[in-house]
Amino acid sequence: MFQVNPPRSKLQSALKLLELVFHTAARNVRKAHGNAVMGILINIGQMVLMLVIIWLLFAIIGKGGSPIRGDFIIYILSGVALFMTHVKTVSAVQGASAPTSSMLLHAPMSTMVAVAAAALSSLYTQAVSLAVILFFYHAIVAPVTIDEPVGAFLMVLLAWATGIGIGMILQSIMPWAPDLFGMISTIYRRASIIASGKMFLANTMPSSMLPWFDWNPLFHAIDQGRGFIFLNYVPHNTSVTYPLKGAAVVLIIGLMAEYYTRRHVSVSWSAGK
Repeated sequence: MFQVNPPRSKLQSALKLLELVFHTAARNVRKAHGNAVMGILINIGQMVLMLVIIWLLFAIIGKGGSPIRGDFIIYILSGVALFMTHVKTVSAVQGASAPTSSMLLHAPMSTMVAVAAAALSSLYTQAVSLAVILFFYHAIVAPVTIDEPVGAFLMVLLAWATGIGIGMILQSIMPWAPDLFGMISTIYRRASIIASGKMFLANTMPSSMLPWFDWNPLFHAIDQGRGFIFLNYVPHNTSVTYPLKGAAVVLIIGLMAEYYTRRHVSVSWSAGK
């Protein structure tokens, strides 16, 4: 009936925590569809659908060619991949177990474990989906050449990191006013469709339009990512440091908000839900 846990070293505790995060992340990947492969296939379908819609939109308005000397599909995919990584991470982290969740009443689960698992499962799904799309495009349609693949993937990680921070902020403030902040979360994800600038090229935008986009770290990450992908494109109106600083700021704010909510949360908030 009673069990005494033997004392662990710091290394053993860290490994135990990493194991818990791994199993929780694996559970998150297959949670929605009961099968990890099916979840990834659905995510690939969503990414391809968005890719096709943007391609058709450009074809209808008569701009079927890439504004960069390079593959037009890769140009579109460079924006879609980072946008979906960011938005899906925001949704996953925001939907992670809240402090009032019954799952967190069982040790050694904690809010940080739930957030880390949600973020890792989202990154895994997006990375595998992107790799599969690039593989089949390279094998069937046209060879894919990325000028600086390491830098391009780092921009994916920046989009992911900012998504974690914003998701943590939304997750932490949601218990205080679920309806209000749920609506704000939806508005943010919908606004990011345009504000991310995934359909535009920063170098070709008029200076009067730049202020509408350059506040968004995702806009900088997408534009810089295209600079790493395409040999003939050098971003002039964006920077790597801005999304890096933005990710650090929202992560710090998210941690502070999570700590404050966890200290003041009441189980009665979730009563009747």
